[in-house]
Amino acid sequence: MGNEYGGRLILGTGAVTDKRDGTDPAGEADASVQWLLQPRGTAQLRGPQNFDRSIRKGIRLAEYEHVLGTHAEQLKEIFPDGVARLWGATPVKKETHPKGTALREQKVGDEVLFYAEKSFIAKARVLGLLRNPELARAIWGQLEDGRTWEHIMALGDIAEFRIPAAPILSALKLHKEVRYLTLVRAAERRRQMGLLNELLSGQEPVGGAASGSDRAAPPTKMGREELLRALSTLDADAPGEGCARYGSLTLLWAIGRLFSGQSRLVPPDVFSREVGPLLLDFGDHDARVTPEVAFRYMQRSRVWEIEGVADEGVGLAPTEDIAMPTSVAGLMPEAAKLLQQPLTRAEAIGLLCTSYLPDVDQDALLTRVGLAGYASASGAAVADVENEGSVDASPEGGPRRRVNSMRSERDPRLVEKIKLLYQQRCQVCGLQLETRFSHYSEAAHIQGLGAPHAGPDKLSNLLCLCPNHHVQFDKLFLFIDEEWNVRQSRDGELIGTLIRHPEHAIDERYVEYHRGLCGRGRYSLGSD
Repeated sequence: MGNEYGGRLILGTGAVTDKRDGTDPAGEADASVQWLLQPRGTAQLRGPQNFDRSIRKGIRLAEYEHVLGTHAEQLKEIFPDGVARLWGATPVKKETHPKGTALREQKVGDEVLFYAEKSFIAKARVLGLLRNPELARAIWGQLEDGRTWEHIMALGDIAEFRIPAAPILSALKLHKEVRYLTLVRAAERRRQMGLLNELLSGQEPVGGAASGSDRAAPPTKMGREELLRALSTLDADAPGEGCARYGSLTLLWAIGRLFSGQSRLVPPDVFSREVGPLLLDFGDHDARVTPEVAFRYMQRSRVWEIEGVADEGVGLAPTEDIAMPTSVAGLMPEAAKLLQQPLTRAEAIGLLCTSYLPDVDQDALLTRVGLAGYASASGAAVADVENEGSVDASPEGGPRRRVNSMRSERDPRLVEKIKLLYQQRCQVCGLQLETRFSHYSEAAHIQGLGAPHAGPDKLSNLLCLCPNHHVQFDKLFLFIDEEWNVRQSRDGELIGTLIRHPEHAIDERYVEYHRGLCGRGRYSLGSD
């Protein structure tokens, strides 16, 4: 098995521990294992976000079918569940650089040690190696010089921890920091395994990375990250087909109640009366999940509680008859508190709709559950956005601006400023749409002014777009990823890099909010 892998996958059918003869994996096979010291990357390079998205959560191969090419079959063999743990490295300019050596001589079965903030934070086993610039660009974008992380490792047996890196780096006679992919030969790795094990002794696993053993992470206090990750894995323990879909409908209903100020907990009769029609109208008719099953199944979601009732019956098939408990149920207090935050609520709604309900009329669904406005970036009350500067006569005889009473008045000076800054060119496609005497473009708010978004009327919250891309951006068909690439929400397909003027500082908070609405936040099933 060579390492000439330009455009080809070096296939590993499993970790080196997957030995057919049942012999000790730490024996002869392990003796040839090398270490690959891999920097996670800084926050400026989106390192933490990429690690969470690509390693902890995993990349859904179905979202990248258009760029898998010849690697599709082999990756699906390595990751039969369709969720791949991938990490990439950029090519080197000089083959003699130590990173070039690591790229040439890494092999299936090697062990990766991830480095960040003067610590080793995780280890993983290399299951496959491939070189695919298109796939890397679709997942992680590219650098300003056009390079992307095209040398890709397919990883398994992932375990997170945090140990100081200095003792190992010192023993290996390396720099005080891991600055690039670095190869440690098998013999040297064997000499330092005792030191690694000593540092690991007493360390508890960290985080929620999936590993070959699928060990459950220790319970932690729920934060935004834990909430969104729980919502992104509703189907992990579903007792039957369609349950995750019904769970997402139930959660949207619960978020709608929360948003409108209604009680968090409800008795079974209220649940059945309000959720039952939702399941019937927007659920999977073949699954035939009843309100009773949905009521009990939701206890598995880690964000739902049934007061005074043990976790019983949640493994029943969707069609089994069960009695509803007499106690009340609803969102857990910590989840409800987090969902009061506008950004978290927008991300949760976008995640649930995109991940589990992509084929329903989301305008109708969200209106039905009291979340009208979340199906559009501009909100429920925005109409005729380009005519916000029209005037008519006031009773006193002076001019009066017509403004929808449910949305903030836009400052026409900001509208003109953004258009002038880009010379009426669309920031997505670069089109300068000609009219008879001039050009035409539209100013789009990233986080909409309309209810429920309540975004600010600032230049940092504006884009200059052509009419087509304004509509697509507003209708959540397009989103801007963490590397300022414009992508399609439904499949993550790259449209292009957002055009940005040096004098136009876009606030990433508003972009993150819009991305969450599109269901492409950090913990969405199809996030890039």
